[in-house]
Amino acid sequence: MHSAPQQQCTDDDLLFTRRFSASRRGARLARRAAAHRLRTWGVPEGSPLSDAVTLIVAELSANAALHGRVPGRDFEVRLWCSRAGGPVCVEVSDTHPAPPVCTPSQGDAEGGRGLLLVDALATHWEVVPRTGPGKTVRAVVETATAVTAEARDRDASGEHGSAPRPPSRS
Repeated sequence: MHSAPQQQCTDDDLLFTRRFSASRRGARLARRAAAHRLRTWGVPEGSPLSDAVTLIVAELSANAALHGRVPGRDFEVRLWCSRAGGPVCVEVSDTHPAPPVCTPSQGDAEGGRGLLLVDALATHWEVVPRTGPGKTVRAVVETATAVTAEARDRDASGEHGSAPRPPSRS
């Protein structure tokens, strides 16, 4: 875990927050929702930033669903970044009080590498307290890319954006 000063979201930042069921389906939906939000912010799908943030959301969400699960409780995903560029912050909160543990994977085992991937992709990551029960795992991905003015305007107006439709062929 790379430690750094705690990041805080400000009123001028772009922000996405959503709760998901603590299940495999919830983790999958969290990844898809994060990828969609990045696109609306002007981060191209398949770009290194999009891939890194989406993979971090996927791994932290899977951990929240698998290890941080408390029956009847959801987990929450928050993404934010400055409108002028800079780091993208990812937070995944669950209601289980135990901190995540990096464990060595077992050879060809399918699991056990999530936090190693987060550690490799994030500039730093940390576990921070949260209001209420549980914990928040925060990862920060540095970028020099600013979101586009169009994406800033879309987000400020509350529109989630979609790809323009191609002209109809008559």
